[in-house]
Amino acid sequence: MNWRLLAKRQWPLALSLTGIVIAETGAISTDLGWWQLPGVLVVCAISVLAPRKPFDAALAAAFAIACSALYLRLLGVPFEPHFFLSGATVSMTGAAMATIAVLVREASHVRAVLGTVFVVTAMISAEVLGWPAVSAREYREWHPDPTSYLFGACIMLVLAIGTGLYFRARDNERASQLAASVAAAQNSERMALARELHDVVAHYVTSIVVHARAGQLNRAAAEQVLPTIEASGHEALTAMRRLVGTLRDGESSGPAASSSLMDDVRALAGESGLPVRLSFDLQDAVPQELARSVLRLVQESLTNTRKHAAAVSSVDVSLSSGDGLLHLAVVDDGVASGVPVGGSGGYGLVGMRERVDLLGGRFSAGRREPTGWTVRAELPIA
Repeated sequence: MNWRLLAKRQWPLALSLTGIVIAETGAISTDLGWWQLPGVLVVCAISVLAPRKPFDAALAAAFAIACSALYLRLLGVPFEPHFFLSGATVSMTGAAMATIAVLVREASHVRAVLGTVFVVTAMISAEVLGWPAVSAREYREWHPDPTSYLFGACIMLVLAIGTGLYFRARDNERASQLAASVAAAQNSERMALARELHDVVAHYVTSIVVHARAGQLNRAAAEQVLPTIEASGHEALTAMRRLVGTLRDGESSGPAASSSLMDDVRALAGESGLPVRLSFDLQDAVPQELARSVLRLVQESLTNTRKHAAAVSSVDVSLSSGDGLLHLAVVDDGVASGVPVGGSGGYGLVGMRERVDLLGGRFSAGRREPTGWTVRAELPIA
């Protein structure tokens, strides 16, 4: 724990102990009684610094309490005012309780038990060592009841341990919540990267596979599809570099949407190699982030058509806006082709639905009669 955090956490304890020590100095009745102040101040300082090294602080506090009681015994004076029958002041007792609470809160179970035993033993030794310094006359005037003092000591010990256990439970709860938040953030990031990989890289790899297959089936057309395969390979490499840049630098891995969503959709349609018919009725400006997601939806829809459909004579892509919503529809008339090109991981529709849900929109996809497939999305523009 750094010093700034320690000061922020411990200043109430330091202020309280300082006030108690100042009040106690007014009760000192002999010149030799002032010798208790060094020991009291050391024990209070240890309790304030305890969060840095709780177990070491407990050992140091126990040693300081025992040494203070011992040299006061050699001087023949008691702690003033002694909080129990004959030993330890209010400030020293409070410091010991605070040290035990910090120990129970932050140390391991074994160290918490051992440290508590050491501090309690030191407090008992202060009582034993301080008893001869209390005059018989003073004892007769007080008529103290040892049982009541013992009960009070047990209550304070329970309070110190209970406080430590309470804050330990709170710390564990906060740690669990933090771990859950970190796990959720990591999972969200993994899902985002998975969508990018599926929507971007798979799109271009699918194009490569489709054109390579066409070249195998028609040797005469092989030379014509090679440039398309090369271009798709370059695009796939570019997309991979963007994803690597995201992992390294935290920059956005989304597609580079231009200022015109319609131009970007036209470019995707041209790259797809499908008979795409476009329809636009955009009455509202589309934000860049939303435009990027729309491009991903169009891209994935066209990729699915190429992978899963045969005998496609038309793909209708329409974009319109109104009443604060952007409407997207991608409709084809293809026939299911059986085993898709390159196999299918089944994540395309899942990724599109997740994108739309994250933007607060509505998504639907399904077969149309008599043949074909429809993808529709409604996305809030604001």
